[in-house]
Amino acid sequence: MPDLIRLLPDNIANQIAAGEVVQRPASVVKELLENGIDAGATNIKLIIKEAGKALIQVIDNGTGMSETDVRMCFERHATSKIRSTEDLFSIKTMGFRGEAMASIAAVSQVEAKTRKESEELGVLLQIEASEVKKQEPTSTPVGTSFCVKNLFYNVPARRNFLKSNSVEMRHIVDEFQRVALSNPQVEMTMYHNDLEMYHLTSGKLSNRIVGIFGKKYQAQMASCLEETDMLKVYGYVGKPEFAKKTRGEQFFFVNNRFIKSNYLNHAVTTAFTGLIPDGNFPFYTLFLELDPKHIDINVHPTKTEIKFDDERTVYAIVKAAVRQALGTHNITPALDFGADVNFASFRPQSQGSSTGTISSQSDRNYGQFRDLDKKRESTSHWEKLYDGLQKDIEKEERQNAQLDIHPEAQSTVTMGSAANTAEAYKPNHEAVLPSAKYFQIHKKYIATHVKSGLLLVAQQEAHERILYERFFQMIQNRSGASQQSLFPQSLELNPADFALVMGMKDEISAIGFEFSEFGKNTVVINGVPADLKAANEKQLFEGFVEQFKQNQSELSISADENIARSIAKRSSLKTGTTLSPEEMASLIDQLFACKNPNYSPNGRKTSFVMELEKIDQFFN
Repeated sequence: MPDLIRLLPDNIANQIAAGEVVQRPASVVKELLENGIDAGATNIKLIIKEAGKALIQVIDNGTGMSETDVRMCFERHATSKIRSTEDLFSIKTMGFRGEAMASIAAVSQVEAKTRKESEELGVLLQIEASEVKKQEPTSTPVGTSFCVKNLFYNVPARRNFLKSNSVEMRHIVDEFQRVALSNPQVEMTMYHNDLEMYHLTSGKLSNRIVGIFGKKYQAQMASCLEETDMLKVYGYVGKPEFAKKTRGEQFFFVNNRFIKSNYLNHAVTTAFTGLIPDGNFPFYTLFLELDPKHIDINVHPTKTEIKFDDERTVYAIVKAAVRQALGTHNITPALDFGADVNFASFRPQSQGSSTGTISSQSDRNYGQFRDLDKKRESTSHWEKLYDGLQKDIEKEERQNAQLDIHPEAQSTVTMGSAANTAEAYKPNHEAVLPSAKYFQIHKKYIATHVKSGLLLVAQQEAHERILYERFFQMIQNRSGASQQSLFPQSLELNPADFALVMGMKDEISAIGFEFSEFGKNTVVINGVPADLKAANEKQLFEGFVEQFKQNQSELSISADENIARSIAKRSSLKTGTTLSPEEMASLIDQLFACKNPNYSPNGRKTSFVMELEKIDQFFN
């Protein structure tokens, strides 16, 4: 019987390895940029076309390679970074395994040009699917140029699994930002489809942060520095008042290598406890320097995970460094030593006044409490109290009907009648009784009675569902109306966000946003969706972009659905908004007119019916 096990050909082995090393275009960008850094380059240029699917080119002015080296760099497990096992425990370079270039060459068409300063001519090497097609001398500047074309052209299944251009471009920008932040001494430029996205001059870390994220970060950063015998922590943290609702610009670098660490992130967020609201996330770019023998970076193929031999000490030092930074910049809460901490001042409200002051004419014998017994007697007539309460409610409802709708909901909730609510409801929902009253609970839930019991509706989740379906329909039909601004506002974005927004201009405009380019990385907002109030156009647009990026990184949904979800999330009624009975009725009408009224776009329940039988059981 013949033997069954045999060695795989190199090209097949490289394709298999590429499945782990080269997951998407951003993986190629990361490897090529880091090779340029390891080569000692002071100027690196990244050129992208079609989100890296058509072209990824990295040009650096590093040391370059000889004819033999450029050929060897595409062999498996060929590297200049390590020589022995001991070198694995003292690595200071970005790459060291010698797998990346062989994996890239196995799934793309690669052209490499390189020249050392000591040589007059360089080398041109062309490889397709691990097979060398051409090698010849060429005239080229000192340094190296790698050109990767048609990624996954010979692995159609892998190419089909790539995401949309906007998603892949987001990953490429993330890798570029990480390398740029960790190497502010290197001038870096990035182009996408012949348009310059970044031009970062060499300089200080603070200048690099501003160059990547925008000028507004100049006022947001607090410097951080803590040095011990074991560890040095330095960088910048964002001031608490600039914390965002999305987890975005948060970076850890250990010995100049970007890492992801929930453990260290917890140390930073703990230092911010009490300074930022729950659900908000601070900005930080922190560098940790320590002896390589105390860490292990060979944990994951992407080298973004790391192990410390003393995690608790590292945690404590990082937390202390951030707290020190916040304290140095007078950000930590100040204690009022003039106040008596044992007693809170108390000022009873005088009748008919909301200021809480006591009349100076008060009787020293506490005459203001003389009628206490009479008031106690009156509580026995609870029917009269209820009648008075009912009259007050009816009076308030009449007043609300005459007044304008609450400004925070005026543009997002249209007036409706409870009488026709039944027609808008889905078959699996009961109609609210025509004479139903609406009550708001803690400015969070809406309560009303139905035939079978009590209906509770979460106002924020319900409004998100209403807006999501409305905006999604607008995008599909390109039917969104715009409300023009009297005073258009300009908004400066970072280069990545600017490219993202301009790339989806048609889809965003379809829901009613009107904006146009207004200088480098700047847009001017001329109008907002007609269903939304015109105030805070700038804040609304910024929030929409942040939410879109968060959804993009966490969810596998289409761009159209993401746009609708993001704007619905950012413009919906929030918990804490007071609603009139008419607004509550209209909100419920619109909710159950939706195609899927049971859940918000994020999958949270929008309503709940407490059946009368269960209520009876509770009291019995």
